[in-house]
Amino acid sequence: MKILTVFNNKGGVGKTTLTYHMAHALAEIGQRVLMIDLDPQCNLTVYSLNEGVIADIWLPEDPFIDDFKTAREKSTDNAFRNLISNPRSIHFSLKPIEDGTEELKSLPPPITLKRNLDLIPGRLTLHTFESKVAERFSSVYSGDPLAIRTATSVRAMAEDYSKSHGYDIVIIDTSPSLGALNRNILSQADAFIIPGNPDLFSVYGIRNIGAALSLWKRQYESIFALLSDAKRHSFAGQFVQFLGFTLYNAKRLQGSKTTNDMGIAQAHYNYAKQIPDIIFSAIPPGQMAKISESRLRESIGGGSVIHGHNTLPSMAQKYHLPMWSLPSSDLLDSEDASTIRGNRKIYEATQASYQKFASDVVDRLRAV
Repeated sequence: MKILTVFNNKGGVGKTTLTYHMAHALAEIGQRVLMIDLDPQCNLTVYSLNEGVIADIWLPEDPFIDDFKTAREKSTDNAFRNLISNPRSIHFSLKPIEDGTEELKSLPPPITLKRNLDLIPGRLTLHTFESKVAERFSSVYSGDPLAIRTATSVRAMAEDYSKSHGYDIVIIDTSPSLGALNRNILSQADAFIIPGNPDLFSVYGIRNIGAALSLWKRQYESIFALLSDAKRHSFAGQFVQFLGFTLYNAKRLQGSKTTNDMGIAQAHYNYAKQIPDIIFSAIPPGQMAKISESRLRESIGGGSVIHGHNTLPSMAQKYHLPMWSLPSSDLLDSEDASTIRGNRKIYEATQASYQKFASDVVDRLRAV
């Protein structure tokens, strides 16, 4: 099992759209995939599930999110077994660690979205767990057991789910911040991908990632130097590796006799050309996956998903389906059906693009 994150310090780059569709494509090419939504904004959860399903998950958890120990004491054993026999949010499972109480003896099941693809939904209250992550981090250096449990909880949970469900890849969705929770996630993941719009903001976001990774790795190495072998085993064996990048939401070149090797509008092309150099100047060589530099300088999937999809992602989110599944869906409202089915070829063509992207991700993960 490999833990993969899709990360950029710049919001609005299409990270959730990419994560959702990449996961579906990975499942379709035979990978067993679990998505965990650890973005406190819950964008991946909203993309994947309708509001009624989310409410059915969140509402029974409310007392436990307020005070896990008290809610557990008030709950009968049968009622609690029934609660955790159904899918719960990631915050529910992390809450005993946040409160410093006994961890769950068994984890709630994930939600199955399709064959080979499951989800552990997020929750808007996750910011309280992040506060505890930040508060306890300094105690990791002294080997405090609760601090170590908190720092390694996400990886430990991903490993437990993988052992029981046989996942090949666990994809963790994150917020764009460089805060304490993302430090733990990135430090404990095996690999990460950067999606970036070809613009000034993504260039600066990538620089920020590089600076943060350098700091986090120094912290990680200090922790390893201070902890005993018995306590080190909870952490990842090596620091996270950069797996590659993809341009995303680039505007297609249209109405011009001039062209470029990416087929994108000239204003975007000027920034797109800079991104590989920015990555190699910002991210330390030790954080690069053992892949040739020429390959790391190319968008994952040979540029298969770099172009914008216009309104297609909004329709995908509305119906909680990948773009290519929409024309064949019987869930479409009458006002959307004719437009979507009238553009069937455009919608369905996205499947091959994302599967090409997913195949390259799998191949690159073998180097981590």
